[in-house]
Amino acid sequence: MSKPNEALLSRIESASVRVGIIGLGYVGLPLARAFAEKGIAVLGFDVDPLKVAKLQSGQSYIGHIPATTIRQMREHGFEATSSFDRLDEPDVIIICVPTPLTEAREPDLTYIVKSAEAIAARLRPGQLVVLESTTYPGTTRDVVLPLLMSRGLEPGSDFFLAFSPEREDPGNPQFSAPTIPKVVGGLEPASLELAVALYGKVVVRVVPVSSTEVAEASKILENTYRAINIALVNEMKMLYDRMGINVWEVIEAARTKPFGFQAFYPGPGLGGHCIPIDPFYLTWVARRYGLTTRFIELAGEINTAMPAYVVNRVADALNEQRKAVRGSTITLLGMAYKKDVDDPRESPGFELMDLLLHKGAVVHYNDPHISVLPPMRRYPHLRVASRELTSEFLESQDCVLIVTDHSTYDWPWIAEHAPLIVDTRNAMKSVANPRATIVRA
Repeated sequence: MSKPNEALLSRIESASVRVGIIGLGYVGLPLARAFAEKGIAVLGFDVDPLKVAKLQSGQSYIGHIPATTIRQMREHGFEATSSFDRLDEPDVIIICVPTPLTEAREPDLTYIVKSAEAIAARLRPGQLVVLESTTYPGTTRDVVLPLLMSRGLEPGSDFFLAFSPEREDPGNPQFSAPTIPKVVGGLEPASLELAVALYGKVVVRVVPVSSTEVAEASKILENTYRAINIALVNEMKMLYDRMGINVWEVIEAARTKPFGFQAFYPGPGLGGHCIPIDPFYLTWVARRYGLTTRFIELAGEINTAMPAYVVNRVADALNEQRKAVRGSTITLLGMAYKKDVDDPRESPGFELMDLLLHKGAVVHYNDPHISVLPPMRRYPHLRVASRELTSEFLESQDCVLIVTDHSTYDWPWIAEHAPLIVDTRNAMKSVANPRATIVRA
């Protein structure tokens, strides 16, 4: 009689395994696509019945995943459901749920805990559970494992547990789930072997590490590295603006060095669900060990201060035009957190809009990828629609604030019609002889 891990390993190797994915958002849905494209049946779980209904009918709600891809996934056995009672059906369950921060900037593991509780209620011998949600080192072992053991099943023999951090870059044409190496840490050897075999079916390279804690820590390091370096160039931007030096030109000059320098770029604030959040998971866990992560906290202070800095630059630019912020009409270009995607999570655009409204400005936005602003936890009142960009509309605005430099924007045309542009992305760098007054911020 084969052991549970041997039976599951055989199904993985023969691609007859069925994979369940909890959370069908910007991480879970691309992962489901990666498995489906390899002919592996996927059962996707999501609490949003509208998302489930769209997927079941072959529609997509993520801009860079077309409906044709969803229909192809359906043909390969992909199914979506909001019935978590079916968690005993898949052989493998992968958790891809959000991990936000509380108002006190402490980890909010609500979605992970609820997912683990739902799995525990239906857990059967022989299943592998993998957590992908970014979190602090120790979450898999200290939070998820006890919940899964609550029904008396033993890890490493009855069920298996691993952590593999998501590495998804929405809208990046060069890298997608199958082409990005996957770090995997198992609770014990059998769990590691199964998780490595599973991801080995769909990704270009699997990188096994010695524990779930190492895998969790690697993801936090990746995003903390980026957050700190972005804070550095944001601080340089504020200094060089005051000195009358173009920070973008400085970066382009520095990046000609073929070693020892990697270019990072300033912006109006951090966005997305990783870089603005994940480093604070590490600062929180550091306090539990009696340490202060000074680099991370300083970087957080700088990055979170950028929207206020940009608003001050807008105020200064309007002042030069003999106008006050109060009563001025200001349009934000781009509300997604990065160019060419429809993902607004943690976008600095929301804070910029909120700050300007509180100063009495009349604020609009345009984003070709986001027709109506979705409800956000901190900004539930910002439910407005994207305005159409016409020459008349641009000419009527006192200021246009570039937040996200989508490729579809015609920058010379915008510079021809907008009277004043505050540019946080260096989008106007190639516009020769603009009619608009352009201010870097």
